[in-house]
Amino acid sequence: MKILVDADSCPKAARDAILRAIRRTGFQGIFAANRPIPGISNDELCRMELCETHHGAADDRIVELAEPGDLVITRDIPLAHRLVEANISVLDDRGRLYTRENIRERLSLRDFMVGLAEQGLGPERIAGYGKKELKAFADGFDRELQRLIRLARGTGPGSA
Repeated sequence: MKILVDADSCPKAARDAILRAIRRTGFQGIFAANRPIPGISNDELCRMELCETHHGAADDRIVELAEPGDLVITRDIPLAHRLVEANISVLDDRGRLYTRENIRERLSLRDFMVGLAEQGLGPERIAGYGKKELKAFADGFDRELQRLIRLARGTGPGSA
């Protein structure tokens, strides 16, 4: 099992929580971005994947590396859609799990909001990430990580 992170937009507090989980579980962690991200060191458990600078390069690399049973952290809804369609678990940095049941609705809403923003009609964005958001992420992250661990061991719902 791998934990892959769309590191460009992942808040530092969430990255730190992910790094702690990687050290605790021994799972491989891969952080993909088109620029170096401070605090990510390359070692036996964790690596930084520096991607080309063109739009979508980090997303494409994550899709290339991810396999069913892995966990991907991203707030990028089109990327999440690609991964969910490939049966890969995806969580955003606020602990929300993207599923086959909710991804199309979220993608549609995202596209609508992008359309509004392109016409100058979008709402103001306030990108706050505090203790409440970190706790929601940590809870969702731990819940999904434990589910994937049980599934990999064959002890969870849906195992053979």
